[in-house]
Amino acid sequence: MSKKQQPLHTWNESNIVDDVSFQENEAALFKSLLENKAVPSAQEKTTFTPGTILKGRIVEFTKDHVVIDVGLKSEGLVPIQEFSDPSELSLGAEVEVLLDKAEDDNGQIVLSREKAERLRQWEHVVEHCEEGSIVKGKVLRKVKGGLMVDIGMEAFLPGSQIDNKRIKNLDEYIDKTYEFKILKINIERKNVVVSRRELLEAERISKKAELLDHIEEGTVREGVVKNITDFGVFLDLDGIDGLLHITDMTWKRIKHPSEMVALGQKLQVMILNVDKDKGRVALGLKQKDANPWDQIEEKYPPGTRVRGKIVNLLPYGAFIEIEPGIEGLIHVSEMSWVKNVTDPSEIVKKGDEVEAIVLSIQKEDGKISLGLKQAEHNPWDAIEQKYKIGDSVKAEIKSLTNYGAFVELEPGVEGLIHISDLSWIKKVSHPSEVLKKGDVVDSVILSVDKESKKITLGVKQLSTNPWESIEKTMPVGTLVSGTVSKITAFGAFVELESGIEGLIHVTELSDQAFGKVEDVVSKGDQVTAKVIKLDPEHKKIALSIKEYLIDKNQCNRDDIVVTKSKRKKKETTKENEEALSKEEASE
Repeated sequence: MSKKQQPLHTWNESNIVDDVSFQENEAALFKSLLENKAVPSAQEKTTFTPGTILKGRIVEFTKDHVVIDVGLKSEGLVPIQEFSDPSELSLGAEVEVLLDKAEDDNGQIVLSREKAERLRQWEHVVEHCEEGSIVKGKVLRKVKGGLMVDIGMEAFLPGSQIDNKRIKNLDEYIDKTYEFKILKINIERKNVVVSRRELLEAERISKKAELLDHIEEGTVREGVVKNITDFGVFLDLDGIDGLLHITDMTWKRIKHPSEMVALGQKLQVMILNVDKDKGRVALGLKQKDANPWDQIEEKYPPGTRVRGKIVNLLPYGAFIEIEPGIEGLIHVSEMSWVKNVTDPSEIVKKGDEVEAIVLSIQKEDGKISLGLKQAEHNPWDAIEQKYKIGDSVKAEIKSLTNYGAFVELEPGVEGLIHISDLSWIKKVSHPSEVLKKGDVVDSVILSVDKESKKITLGVKQLSTNPWESIEKTMPVGTLVSGTVSKITAFGAFVELESGIEGLIHVTELSDQAFGKVEDVVSKGDQVTAKVIKLDPEHKKIALSIKEYLIDKNQCNRDDIVVTKSKRKKKETTKENEEALSKEEASE
């Protein structure tokens, strides 16, 4: 295993473990360095203690070791992998090594090239660096909690100190050279902790302050999109963040900033406002272009015919883009002359190309009102000349409601036959009792309201109102015949031959005592009754079977009296004749 593959320490951000291979004499030697005491060399000492750096000469190579003569009673062995520079490995070359042990179990001195290099590195750090110093280093490898950096010796770079942005992959930093700030030098543990983030933050703050001093409103700068939110985009302006609000991105409407920009994209933006105290910069993208609303009133005066694409549908209407950045609203009430539109999708759909007429402009509010129906012929313009009151027309039943039937007079023009105009004589509870969808019926135009776009029609007006002459055709006292059409607790309704209904009150059903109405009549019975009361205004006729029966019985009694009188008169006449004959005979 090579030197690079054998980390000498286990590093992490919270605790950096001692290298157990260092002996106490090394720490004592290092302390002497801090006191500006020179490290004794091999030429200055006759007796060497472990931890001393010696100069030696390479005298031999074995399979795994380098044999070095340091002037002691025997040569020492150093593992080949401890030499990081292959150019040092040549017979006779002088190298520095550290006396690890004066003698091992075999009587052999133990030397270390690696520990000598580390001790010299510490000398360099102590002599030239202190906490807060700026050093240049190369990232060597990943370790638990961060990276190892070569700054002349190995230093630990915690993961939180690598960059001032979120890091996705540590591998992208390996083998790259950066400047670092020394955060901590631990003499006892002989390690160094460095930071790159602090330098980046300091650089960012410096750039931000410099940029805030020189940035001017109205100038155009390049920024990189670093974050996208619902309300706008944050751009990095070379060290300072600026906000590009969604309303300042384009003159046209957009739902989300991501419709226009992407992370990492470069944009040329205008500086709208600078708050040096809070360090905030407001940016604009649409301000680089002329405001299309500036000349809107001259370009699209009311009455102008425009063509555009439906870009959005809402419950109250449709938005049409007539040019980039200019959208107008077609309200549902302006979509059709003849149809009551409640949903814009009934008429148009997103993406449709349509023609419309400019109705009004509210420049300050950035609003244009458009009409779709105004671009077409209005069938109601000449409706009063085409459909005059009293005209008879044929129309198809299109729909039925509780209050009447809607008929189509022509495509796009509908009229209403109210339930009260279906019959003179019949009380209609629902139009479906006399009409059905799809029927073609004859009717009469009753009224035309051009402004409200309403036409009313009637079916009953095709015939004479029988109630107008009811007092002549069916005066009180008239005997009428009809069919019992409905039984109620208070009496029976009778449909007469003319179609008019009359009511026989329960008290007028019979001249005899009875319990319920059903005891006297049943639905469907043919009855004869006498008209006892008329109310043409309220369309009511009161009938009476009782009166009819009384009159009938009286007539019968009168017939009996008349018959008896005639018989008596006849008998008297006969007696007189007989007496006269007797008188004549006697004479």
